[in-house]
Amino acid sequence: MILPSLVLVLIVGGIASWIAARRSVVVARWIAVISTLIDLAICLGIWMAPSAAPARWLVECNYPWIPQFGIHLHLAVDGLSLALLLLTYFLGIMAVLASWTEVRERVGFFHFNLLWVLAGITGVFLAVDLFVFYLFWELMLVPMYLLIAIWGHERRIYASTKFFLFTQLSGLLMLIAIVTLAILHYQSTGIFTFDYQQLMQTSLSPRTARRLMLGFLIAFAVKLPAFPFHTWLPDAHTEAPTAGSVVLAGLLLKTGAYGMIRFVLPLFPGPSHELAPLMMTIGVIGIIYGAVLAVGQTDLKRLVAYTSVSHMGFVLLGIFAQNQIALEGAVVQMISHGISTGALFILAGLLQERLHTREISQMGGLWETMPALSGAGLVFAMASLGLPGLGDFVGEFLVLLGTYRVSVPLAVVATLGLVFATLYGLRFAQNAFQGPNQHHWKLPDMRPREWAALGLMMLLLVWIGLYPQPLLRTVRPGLAAAQQIELPQQARR
Repeated sequence: MILPSLVLVLIVGGIASWIAARRSVVVARWIAVISTLIDLAICLGIWMAPSAAPARWLVECNYPWIPQFGIHLHLAVDGLSLALLLLTYFLGIMAVLASWTEVRERVGFFHFNLLWVLAGITGVFLAVDLFVFYLFWELMLVPMYLLIAIWGHERRIYASTKFFLFTQLSGLLMLIAIVTLAILHYQSTGIFTFDYQQLMQTSLSPRTARRLMLGFLIAFAVKLPAFPFHTWLPDAHTEAPTAGSVVLAGLLLKTGAYGMIRFVLPLFPGPSHELAPLMMTIGVIGIIYGAVLAVGQTDLKRLVAYTSVSHMGFVLLGIFAQNQIALEGAVVQMISHGISTGALFILAGLLQERLHTREISQMGGLWETMPALSGAGLVFAMASLGLPGLGDFVGEFLVLLGTYRVSVPLAVVATLGLVFATLYGLRFAQNAFQGPNQHHWKLPDMRPREWAALGLMMLLLVWIGLYPQPLLRTVRPGLAAAQQIELPQQARR
């Protein structure tokens, strides 16, 4: 029951927070924090528990749900999903802390939706029954839509509707592919099932495999988002509340990359290999395109949104380079991007709360009046541009190293993304924090709650940047299983 409890704690916590807010919004907020802390503690316990003989899953549960259709509540955790679950609960806590003073209306319903989004994300990282996976995939959609539509900014209805349409329509393609795959498995074996490991053994013609893979791939590419399916992202990020932007950039985008690693590569190895050059090219286009557009943005949240397009291009490139080094780099980039970009959105929210604007041109000289917040902004801007010693550098370096072994031209062009990242990172730091204090700002610096959130995020980025080995050791067996290769015994330790 340990894995279902991860979802149930968030679902019950969301309901309890909604009810408690009728009497005290502070209690509602603390319920949200405690719920995510409980799940974080459970996952840390799994991570630190001594492992016996190497097994496919660290923890697994499998209960019949709708047996006549072969649907089981089959949940499992390996190193890959465990790392992403730890990121989920850490950023969930950061999202609650970031909204502590920002959200003042319908506080209980806000935390209900926030925790239910986290519950859906948890289910996506746990489910190894494809029908259950799809249910959790859709569970993320409605609460996220409400977070943007109710607590967002001026164009929130437009942004939330665009987000809903893109993700819902692409999700329907995946549902068609899932059902078709289950039917084909039944026709060849006489067993109707949605179990991930059994469906991996389904015999498919090359043409059928390519078509089914596209159903999965389009859904995951939209959520990643890969160029040219990215157009919903800048609007959703810009209009979402701070907590919504943190969850959206730090977690929802990662479900698309996770789906490619967990399902596309193992279920369709042949078509994945055939399509790899195209997908790597799309990844490189996204790297350059997102970075170039980020350079020209004046709205801080929109700038950070386009950096996400660029950084997730590195993830796509690493996934389809299809070697262990690039794939490990993609996962490190997923984790580091979640922390650094989540922190930048928190900073954008703090600046908007104090200055009542997100326009970088209206800032300047903030270091004089808010040195701590400005220093934190400089650290996360440097992390975003890939400064050595911080987590993003490790992920991007490994991706480029793995890509170099497959395609030297693509690795060289992708490296140009780092040049443009330097431009937008330094431009943001210079225009927002440096220069004369022309507006004569008299603003409060970081409060203890904000120090706690951003300080922890800085420490994690430095830890990953200087000592990524624990993270790499955790995810390596799961990535090897996704590629269907056998690791040497020393690599498992």
